[in-house]
Amino acid sequence: MLFLGKEESKVWSDYADRWLKAPADPSPVADLIRPGLIPAFHYFMGTLCLAKGQNQYGRKWITAGLAGEQGGLFSNAFLLSYLGRNNGQLVIPETIFADPAPYVHFAGTPVLVDSRKKFRMHCAHTLPVFSKPLRIMDIGCGHGMVLVDLLLDLRREALIADVEEILLIDPSEAMLNLAEENVSRIFPGCTINLSHARIEDLSDKIVGNYDIALASLAYHHMPYETKLYHLQKLKNHIGCFILFELEANNDTPELLTPEMALSVYQSYGSLMDFVFEHDAPVELAISSIDRFLMSEAIYFFTEPRGKRTDYHMLRSQWHQVFLDGLGKDFSCLCDSTCFGDENIGLFTMIYSKVA
Repeated sequence: MLFLGKEESKVWSDYADRWLKAPADPSPVADLIRPGLIPAFHYFMGTLCLAKGQNQYGRKWITAGLAGEQGGLFSNAFLLSYLGRNNGQLVIPETIFADPAPYVHFAGTPVLVDSRKKFRMHCAHTLPVFSKPLRIMDIGCGHGMVLVDLLLDLRREALIADVEEILLIDPSEAMLNLAEENVSRIFPGCTINLSHARIEDLSDKIVGNYDIALASLAYHHMPYETKLYHLQKLKNHIGCFILFELEANNDTPELLTPEMALSVYQSYGSLMDFVFEHDAPVELAISSIDRFLMSEAIYFFTEPRGKRTDYHMLRSQWHQVFLDGLGKDFSCLCDSTCFGDENIGLFTMIYSKVA
């Protein structure tokens, strides 16, 4: 992914400050901005205007940024289309995950499906044989199929036999019910417990021990310090933490900064492109954008750190939070790429207790 140098960040901020004092139509910025980042700069200016209520100028900046977009990264185009469906404003139309369908569509995109296969392969190559019936918790279980597919692969590889207990954790009741249905169908003899909650509300209430804690695109909903706190609570109840995540610089940058805009431009623009690469009805693709991905992205431009809902981190930051949160009794057994290009990465990371 691409980053800003300190001086570049200052140039972006200084330009924005000057423009806000005397708003005008977008002017050429090729002499100020690195050529490859000009569309991202327009995205920064557009979202800044929109966040400050200057909707007309915001749309003009976003529109001007369309010309330079290429290579499968069309964040300005996606945002402009979204604005057209929402009266030109950065608004969130409904609660994310109230309806599972948009997320289920996103999870079925070719990039995600292929990345999940690599994720399961990484797990099969990394994990030991579990000789006793397995106890596993799925943090942010979603529709439950990531867990189901992982357990089936581990069983085929003879790494597990019986599954004794599955704890499904999710704040969406609709997702939780779908996960229970999917898991119980494949593992009918297993004890399935449900927790309609976020891990933030549950980590200090966990009883007993679990061989594995699984978090697939689900542990990034907390800032670094909150991730750390709850890992410290979980470590006495788990033997292994398996993470499947998006790598992006979306945690520490503050609201309306160039760093935040550039990271969201790359990460969410790429995710939205995944959706439209998927052969599905246009209405379903738009629903996946509007009710899931764009709804998440808007929080980065409207809520400060600590109040927004997503905090994707760089892999170096994930390693640090695991080292500090799980402590010396855990070691990293896997850090492998599931998908990666210039703008975005998906990866597997596994920390396990030292034998």
